[in-house]
Amino acid sequence: MHIKHTTHASLTLLLGTLITDRQGRVQGRLKDVAVATGPAAGNVAGLLLKTREGARLVAVKDVLQTPAGTLELREDAVLQPLRGDENLLLLQRDVVDQQIIDVHGRKVVRVNDVDLQWFPQDGREGLRVSEVAVGLRGAIRRLFKGVVPRHALEGFAMHFHASVIPWEFVDLIEVDPARRVKLKIEHERLASMHPSDLADILEDLAPAEREAIFESLDEEVAAEALEEVDPRLQKSLIESLDSGRVADIVEEMDPGAAADLLAELSDERSEAILEEMQPEERQEVEDLLEFREDSAAGRMTTDYVQVPSGASVGDAVRALREFDGDPESVTEIYLTGNNDVLEGVVPLGRLILALGETRVAVLAEPRIISSHAEAHQDDVAELFDKYNLHALPVVDSANRLVGVVQADHVIAFLRAKQ
Repeated sequence: MHIKHTTHASLTLLLGTLITDRQGRVQGRLKDVAVATGPAAGNVAGLLLKTREGARLVAVKDVLQTPAGTLELREDAVLQPLRGDENLLLLQRDVVDQQIIDVHGRKVVRVNDVDLQWFPQDGREGLRVSEVAVGLRGAIRRLFKGVVPRHALEGFAMHFHASVIPWEFVDLIEVDPARRVKLKIEHERLASMHPSDLADILEDLAPAEREAIFESLDEEVAAEALEEVDPRLQKSLIESLDSGRVADIVEEMDPGAAADLLAELSDERSEAILEEMQPEERQEVEDLLEFREDSAAGRMTTDYVQVPSGASVGDAVRALREFDGDPESVTEIYLTGNNDVLEGVVPLGRLILALGETRVAVLAEPRIISSHAEAHQDDVAELFDKYNLHALPVVDSANRLVGVVQADHVIAFLRAKQ
């Protein structure tokens, strides 16, 4: 019997199907479905049978469906023992129950089933993977298999929502010793995800998948994601990386966040990473490591825009353009006099609306709200709440500007206290 049209099949319901020869004698049961990788990815290369002699692989072209719902071997079918070196992906073993990333939903989901398609091919039957099922329909099939008759279960499952991901978006992460599955994410798509979404995904993945995803990120994207993940997870993400790779990532981080991360590591590990960093970035982080973590200085960043008090708006705009930190973090610029003494704070909105020749000092706030470097973080949070601040300059005992606490640093501190 040859099929004339494409028909669909569920891996869950297909597994365990009887395999007979042309005379109707049982040769085994379907144990798994082997899918090709590389250029032929998604095409079913063969069916893995459980026979009296052990596991045997048969090509799909050597199998046909019967009206009784069994699978029948053609007369010229050849059953091959598994050698163990085949470049094949076994759907039940390698895909079902594995975690994958739903890029569009920005979440981690688990594969409940795999949907297949039978189709005519060169006068015989071909089989390919169409999509993976991550919703309730696939879970229902697995839950009630063996309890509800197969044909009845197919109809029953159709009443539940199908949440699927096309197979062309699925690819392998090779994780030693286990093989795992993820969505195929192009670098541009991954880099364009919000760091908070990427952090949520990393936190939801199992350790092996999490490490494989993180190691595939470039330094800038990895740094942004690392700043957003739970501090307890930061250490585990970098444990598998060598000091040079970690240094490249830390150099892209906000200096304050980098210092917080290194402070959680052993002195030996922290020193090894610092030695691999560029001198300027290393000095910034080392200076921050000297402060108490619960102080204003322990919460501040040294990435901010500073200009002399006598500068013009045009000078300030040039300073903004030359700023190599995160531009989204800049809400105000700081005016300093001799020895970096803080003399004024100018909101960015005022700067943008002013003429280029205007002196920046005339745009400054009438009062400077600042914090001493040794102030406790609770006092810093109170200042943010009292004055509705976006950022808070931090000064030393000589009123010299040494850093800035940003609102997200305070939010992170308050969340950690809950």
